[in-house]
Amino acid sequence: MSTLPRSILSHAESLPEGGLVSPKEFLHLGSRAAVDQAFSRLAKEGKLLRVARGTYATPVSSRFGTRAPAPEKVVQSLAAQSGEVVTPHGANAANALGLTQQVPIREVYLTSGRSRKLKLGRYEVTVKHAPRWMLALGAGQAGSAVRALAWMGPSHVRESLATLRRTLPSTEWQTLTSGRAGLPSWMARAIGEEAVRG
Repeated sequence: MSTLPRSILSHAESLPEGGLVSPKEFLHLGSRAAVDQAFSRLAKEGKLLRVARGTYATPVSSRFGTRAPAPEKVVQSLAAQSGEVVTPHGANAANALGLTQQVPIREVYLTSGRSRKLKLGRYEVTVKHAPRWMLALGAGQAGSAVRALAWMGPSHVRESLATLRRTLPSTEWQTLTSGRAGLPSWMARAIGEEAVRG
């Protein structure tokens, strides 16, 4: 293996699981064509996985063979690399917060950036652009509650909020109620009514 592919591979393998590498990081080692060719060859040989256009990850080796890195780790790396906010979808949030027993089958994340699909071996992970209000309260439980309520919809908002008021730590409930001005009217009204009822 020549030095360019070896340099790419040793850097990729030094990253934690789900760490991402891009051809642009290696342009100081060769021409764009040479770097692209090295990445293409490493992907064909199965040493790198092409996750999205211009984005690669190292497969994870275990005693059961190799597998794609865990989707949440790839998504965390993507967020760190791009500076975007990336969080689990409202269906995951609703399940995690005990608002539904449904377990989502597809891996979907919400982002402040553009929508795209990530290919992780046989799995496809969807990263969908979300409106600013859906990500405004961040990745904590209050932010998860907003995404869960958006997914549950107006017809289930009252019982969902009653559950959230009982289960969220008081600081998270406080964050949710104080952040309601930036949320859609139906959600803001329901949160206000639940807070008053408190």
